[in-house]
Amino acid sequence: MNADIEALQDVLRRARAEVAKVVIGQAEAVDRALIVIFTGHHALVEGVPGVAKTLLVRTLARVLGCPFARVQFTPDLMPADITGTQVFNLRDQTFVLAPGPVFTTFLLGDEINRAPAKTQAALLQAMQERCVTIDRETHPLSPNFTVFATQNPIEFEGTYPLPEAQKDRFMLKIAMDCPSREEELDLARRMLGADAPEARLERGDVAAVVSAEDLARLRDVLRALTVGEEIVAYVTDLVRKTRAHESILVGAGPRATQALLLGGRAAAALDGRDFVTPDDIKGLAPAVLGHRLVLRPEYEVEGVTVEEAIGQVLEGVAVPR
Repeated sequence: MNADIEALQDVLRRARAEVAKVVIGQAEAVDRALIVIFTGHHALVEGVPGVAKTLLVRTLARVLGCPFARVQFTPDLMPADITGTQVFNLRDQTFVLAPGPVFTTFLLGDEINRAPAKTQAALLQAMQERCVTIDRETHPLSPNFTVFATQNPIEFEGTYPLPEAQKDRFMLKIAMDCPSREEELDLARRMLGADAPEARLERGDVAAVVSAEDLARLRDVLRALTVGEEIVAYVTDLVRKTRAHESILVGAGPRATQALLLGGRAAAALDGRDFVTPDDIKGLAPAVLGHRLVLRPEYEVEGVTVEEAIGQVLEGVAVPR
């Protein structure tokens, strides 16, 4: 294993440890978020209120030495409220850019499905090209620009479904569940003292393990991890199987293949390896494929879930040895 890969794995270990000082439990969500960041993609975060969705992203920004911004999506939010606009300066008699919250590194789009499609679409260019066009002028964003968009899975009143094309731009969906009894008990005890998670973050108890400049360099190190030809074929067959499965109306596209391969590399690094295994792919498949698939109505009526369909797809494709 070369020194660069070992350095990457050390940063990932320390990042996990620092986040754990503030975010109680949610180990899988932390790993999935690190996978998204280190592969240069974006994530859809789903969970009921109060499970630390915002806290997770704020903490990751602190740990990885990057700026953080938050946008609360509402029905009256306009695209310019996200991207920014040109403002006329009376003193200089010129227009100057008033940058919006998109000019950051980690952007939290809180309750993204509460805004109409035209406002959600304001993020598409930024997510795909890491730049934003305002009044016909294009402005670059940080090379580490990452969107974490949250959704409440139990509240649908006053919401707008995300278009399929937009969901496909999210590498994976991070599901954040309520903590276990022991974790919730630990949180309750901390809230009564000086170790409340928010207080620890504000006090600076969480240290940065890397700078924004080094983060971009470490992302390139992932390319050195070995992905065997049999793994590439396995991932391709899995994604193609979703398009032919009897219960799936709309299967995953080529972006899902890319997401599984790149995510598999990051998962291997998190596990301390320099090569990808089929288990890395199978572990990520529900998070990568779940929000991209559309079930046939007749199967939904029968109670078939997306998770069950993905399980059948995994069973139907031979695992390389």
